[in-house]
Amino acid sequence: QVQLVESGGGSVQAGGSLRLSCVASGLSSDCSVAMSWYRQAPGKEREFVSAIDRSGSTKYTDSVQGRFTIFQDKGKNTVYLQMNSLEPEDTAMYYCNSDRIYCTAGSWPAEFWGRGTQVTVSS
Repeated sequence: QVQLVESGGGSVQAGGSLRLSCVASGLSSDCSVAMSWYRQAPGKEREFVSAIDRSGSTKYTDSVQGRFTIFQDKGKNTVYLQMNSLEPEDTAMYYCNSDRIYCTAGSWPAEFWGRGTQVTVSS
């Protein structure tokens, strides 16, 4: 089973930066995963933050556009989320997600989640 482990969260003041990491493991040698980031603040629904596909194409939710950057190291099965100009509204538990697995035999939808890493931004 695929496992995703996030790290890099912490507490920063508004305007600060953090870099989150998500490492995927448990994949067969001929498989890879598309990964994305979600976040969930207390009392709110989990929301999409950013995603990157195998070609390197990226997508961001409007609220983080221009401030966050997602990138990957395929050799390490790791995806990163560089978060700059953090705002208190960014405070949330950030989760790594895999929504699709690609293997030599084909690809299929997936729903793997990390346990989350907390990001707290103070004003």
